[in-house]
Amino acid sequence: MPDVDILMIGNFAKDKLIVDGVEAIASGGGVYYGSVVVKRLGRSVAVVTRLHADDFHRLQELREEGVEVYATPADGTSGIANYYRSDDMERRICKPIGFGGQYVLDQIPDLACRVIMLSPLFAGEIDLPLLHALAHRAPLGLDIQGFIRVPVEEGLEFRPWDALEEGLRDITYLKVDRAEAEFLTGCAELGAAAEALHRMGPREIVMTESSGVTVSTGDQIFTAPFTPRSLIGRTGRGDTCFSTYIAMRLTQEPAVACRWAGMVTSLKQEVPGPWKGNRDEVARLLTA
Repeated sequence: MPDVDILMIGNFAKDKLIVDGVEAIASGGGVYYGSVVVKRLGRSVAVVTRLHADDFHRLQELREEGVEVYATPADGTSGIANYYRSDDMERRICKPIGFGGQYVLDQIPDLACRVIMLSPLFAGEIDLPLLHALAHRAPLGLDIQGFIRVPVEEGLEFRPWDALEEGLRDITYLKVDRAEAEFLTGCAELGAAAEALHRMGPREIVMTESSGVTVSTGDQIFTAPFTPRSLIGRTGRGDTCFSTYIAMRLTQEPAVACRWAGMVTSLKQEVPGPWKGNRDEVARLLTA
């Protein structure tokens, strides 16, 4: 039996959310949004993360949700300033405001798990040797943003990951958004982009855009819409979608996991912070 169903690795974030010039400080990062949804869907989850010791109190929210937390003190805490206009929460300007540093293998507890999810915020958290080592422990899920999204002085930009093809050979589940997929493959059409990415190794690809989620298994494509009544909780959308898919995929076929990812992500976008609904609520909505 595994110690946990899912082990998530990535820097915790202390973000700024600025809407129409009004600023709020919020916890963030893939391990934050993702671990809560995994736990709420009935799966056990552990988080391995790095952040400044002064921000360790922010991890209490995860522990109260039943998430196991393994934190390493770092020189800083990762973060992004996200600028929105209330009349267009789909578009945002992102600026880096901190970095929690890089992981080494000794910082990863030797827990038996069913899937390891790599959810770095920026490039530089997880290098290729660590990725290879983790791939020998369990199937890997990887969010590509943490390998091609690079902090620069005035923002974030995509840059090529030199080890892309070598790295993706170790990946079972890959998460990309539409912009990332086109950047990596040169293909604007999601189906063509998925084909190109499958050739590098990933078995299942989860692709997000503003309208919904598309899952490719190599021989089949599944889609589910996002239908939020508002976008006030838009930050964390991709993290929620990928984590829901992996949590459901542990026991369900890709088509079912895709539908759950679409519904949970829709509900999450209506409320800031991680999704804190319950599985029965989603099941009712999916069968309504």
